[in-house]
Amino acid sequence: MSHDPTVNAGDIARLAGVGRAAVSNWRRRHDDFPDPIGGTANQPLFSLRQVESWLRRYGKSYQVSLADRVWQRLKAAGDLRLGELVAQAGALLTRPESPVEGGLEPELAELVLELAEQLGALTAYEFLCERYLEAHSRQLSVTREDVAGLMVRLVRPGGSTILDPACGVGTLLLAPTHDQHAQAEPGAARMLGQELSETSAAITAARLRLRGIEAAVVAGDSMRDDGFAGERADAVVCDPPFNERAWGYEELTGDPRWEYGLPPRGEPELAWVQHCLTHVKPRGLVAILMPPAAASRKAGRRIRANLLRAGALRAVIALPGSDLWLLRRPAAGERPPSEVLILDAVADLASVEPAWEAYLEDRSDQTVRIIDLLADEVDMTPARHQRRDDVGKAYAEARDRFMAAASVPPDLKVLEQPLDQPATTLGDLIKEGLVTTSQAPPKMAADGGEVSVLTSDDVLNGTPPSGSTTMQQGLIAIRPGDVVASYSSVRVMADGGAVLGPHLTLYRVDARRLDPDFLAGFLRAAGGRATTGSSRFDVRRTRLPRLPLKEQKAYGDAFRQLAVLEDAIRETSTLGQALIRLGLDGLADGHLHPPAHGLTP
Repeated sequence: MSHDPTVNAGDIARLAGVGRAAVSNWRRRHDDFPDPIGGTANQPLFSLRQVESWLRRYGKSYQVSLADRVWQRLKAAGDLRLGELVAQAGALLTRPESPVEGGLEPELAELVLELAEQLGALTAYEFLCERYLEAHSRQLSVTREDVAGLMVRLVRPGGSTILDPACGVGTLLLAPTHDQHAQAEPGAARMLGQELSETSAAITAARLRLRGIEAAVVAGDSMRDDGFAGERADAVVCDPPFNERAWGYEELTGDPRWEYGLPPRGEPELAWVQHCLTHVKPRGLVAILMPPAAASRKAGRRIRANLLRAGALRAVIALPGSDLWLLRRPAAGERPPSEVLILDAVADLASVEPAWEAYLEDRSDQTVRIIDLLADEVDMTPARHQRRDDVGKAYAEARDRFMAAASVPPDLKVLEQPLDQPATTLGDLIKEGLVTTSQAPPKMAADGGEVSVLTSDDVLNGTPPSGSTTMQQGLIAIRPGDVVASYSSVRVMADGGAVLGPHLTLYRVDARRLDPDFLAGFLRAAGGRATTGSSRFDVRRTRLPRLPLKEQKAYGDAFRQLAVLEDAIRETSTLGQALIRLGLDGLADGHLHPPAHGLTP
């Protein structure tokens, strides 16, 4: 591998056993401190060899562990290949006697095996996986460890088969080995997993094998190409992708899995619910995470009603950021229950297991009659059905979250006359080499594959990359600090690890002379003005003032604060709807009271 391994400021601090502030001081005070060889102005990357040489020259105490050295060698291949190399390292450690065809290059393979000998194969590989997940935290959706442990405990029968049809890098399948509450239970005899990404599937398989767990993990689209067709597990756990419109509605209209109704095109999560029920034995349990809106959306009302009538849906539990649905596959001739557990556990995960146990023993006071739900809108939103004496507490908590999410605009000085500054255009900056532009390959698809793709919706909503594509020529890897623009929005990327999607333009700046937030702000301003006119807007004619880098950064900070404000407004809009609902309910039923005009509650 010819790439020079790189380290960021945090890596240098860790190697030298100092804080990041010390590294910043070294860079300021020592003219011979190595210059960055990559990254951005805010997140520079340095040559590991140059840093080591500098630390030795100044007698700084440091130690590059073998684990760090292996990680830096893997990372030097670039973001696009990092997952592939981590997967290859897992294949090597699980089969060291028969190296995988086309796997790690010999020198790196030897380092990985040496690390495994030093730490043990499992510890060595978990170290690499942990670093990989940290590096790609915005691209890889990983279930919270406490939530994963909770899900498995709620449905797990000892010594049996567990399936996860959207297993990612194996978080849910590995939960029993991580969870302290589950350690005393007998281990599952078999783990089954399917994952769309070949890379993630390979990582999951390696993590399970290195723990000695019998497992079968396959790569592929669970909806379109079920890797376990006809197989029924004792329990199913699932954290499916939310709001995935391209889930196969057209191809799967007559699929036999839709026992409770054809999922609407915009309700892919209800397709996952029924897929999971198909794969569990009679009386077997399913734990699946769902977007909160799935409990109330009008389009899914008929399927929710059918799940309740059949006795399949047993609980809807609000967790931080999502809802947990607990389902049980009905057995032939079994009488369905008359009540369903609906619980708001956003503030207290520890309340879930006692509440579920009480429900199973028919002694719960947090249930709702199914007949009442069927007579209404089949709205199972936990906040709507929580015990009335909790409304005041819920309102206060929602208000606090709303206030915490709020943001303020930057403090900008108002001038009587606009500044008259020398100006340039984006086109001139491109000619001068300060900016380079790139676009995705023509006819590129972003609806399936192993490579993460940033889409136009992601840029607009400020969300992590949600698309995927196959490896092909011409893909544009996104780096931290890149400016990505769609027709309607502009975003400065904080992370890499994805490729540029269709209908987007990437602007990469020379960070030594141009601030990316400065450029992004003027692009946004020009784009906003362009939408008010009727003529086609030429982005290369965007005008920017010619300013020193220090002054650019001041503008960039203000533009960045406005972007943060925009995200905050989006979040407070969602929180505000929940706050209003709680306020209306509380005032209407007497659990909230206005402090006005001497009235007493």
